[in-house]
Amino acid sequence: MFDSILVVCTGNICRSPMAERRLRQLLPSKKIDSAGVKALVDSTADETAVLTAELHDVSLDGHKGRQFTQKIGSQYDLILVMEKRQIEYVTRIASEVRGKTLLLGHWLDQKEIPDPYHQSNEVFDFVYQLIDQACQSWVVKLGG
Repeated sequence: MFDSILVVCTGNICRSPMAERRLRQLLPSKKIDSAGVKALVDSTADETAVLTAELHDVSLDGHKGRQFTQKIGSQYDLILVMEKRQIEYVTRIASEVRGKTLLLGHWLDQKEIPDPYHQSNEVFDFVYQLIDQACQSWVVKLGG
């Protein structure tokens, strides 16, 4: 049903890479990648995101930011975004993907995942915990 998942945030250096790699751990048989609606193209993951992920046994090694495009959106069965406004951004870029674009926090009462960029280690850890809960809720719903 959903064999490929794209996780989208703003810059594609904090939230979506952490969610991408966590989902890959939880759903190893699925194709899971990430992108950003205003991506820092070819940038490595944010240093604090890397450290936070490592504390939870998630590696962001080799991550490079990439821009969400219509072509990229068409390659995935499900697109998961962090904030409601990102649904609008994604839809502006590729209107045909609207029906398969949902919040990562959809099963957590439509919870949005705040952007931790340039914030403290504690904020990053809080955001990672939300990402992990959201990812685990998707695994349950996807039957993983």
